[in-house]
Amino acid sequence: MGAFKLILANLPHGKAEQASKAAVQAGSFGGTVAMGRGISTNPLLTALGFGDSSRDLLIILSTEKEYRNIFNAIVSVCQKEKKAFGHILGLDADGMAKSGVAFNMGEAGGNAMENGQEKSGQPSLSLITVVVNKGYADDAMAAARKAGAGGGTVINARGTAREDDAKFFGVHIVPEKEMLMIVVPQEKRAAVLDAIQSLPCLSQPGSGIAFSAAVGDFTLLGKSN
Repeated sequence: MGAFKLILANLPHGKAEQASKAAVQAGSFGGTVAMGRGISTNPLLTALGFGDSSRDLLIILSTEKEYRNIFNAIVSVCQKEKKAFGHILGLDADGMAKSGVAFNMGEAGGNAMENGQEKSGQPSLSLITVVVNKGYADDAMAAARKAGAGGGTVINARGTAREDDAKFFGVHIVPEKEMLMIVVPQEKRAAVLDAIQSLPCLSQPGSGIAFSAAVGDFTLLGKSN
C-alpha cells in the first residue's frame, strides 16, 4: 500500500460539514469541499431538467495509518441519513507535495472493497474523471451512460494553462472547465472511456482529457435498508 490515501465522499449539498467534523475527530487534519451537481441515472428526468441535484464533494488526503478510522467515521456519521444518501471511495495516492517537498511512493497493491466488503484481487470499481470545456459535461455523461455507466457528478473548474502555452501549441484553450466524475465497474471502464473519447467535443487537441483510477474502497452512505 502507498503511504497516503485519498478519500472522496459524494454528499448532498450542505452535508459535507458533518462528515468533515467526523473525519477530524477520527484523525484527519482537514480536507477540501468542492461544490458540484449530480446527474441522475434516469435519462428521462435529466432530459426534463429534474435529474440534477446539488452535491458536495469532500476530498481528504490521509496517511495510511489514519485512513481506515477516517473512512469508517464518515460512514458511521451518515448511517442515520436516508438510503442512497451518497457514497464514499478510497484510492491509493502515489505522491504528495507539501510546503515545497514532494513525496513519491511505489506502486500500490492490496485488497479491494465493494460496498464495505473486502474482495481479493484487482479492484472491481474504477473512477473515471473527465475534464472538458464548460457545457460539455452532459454530453460526456450521455456517452458514458450509453456505454454502461450510471450517474456522475459535475464540478465547475477552470484551466490553468499559460497564455504562452496556448500560443505555442496553436490551440484555443477555454479557461472555464467542467470536471465529471463517474464510478463504474472495472469491466466497463474501457468501453466508457472509448465512448467519451469519440465525442466530437473532444476531437480537437486541448479540448479535454479523461483518465481513470482503480478504486480501493467503495461504500454507499446512509441507511442500509
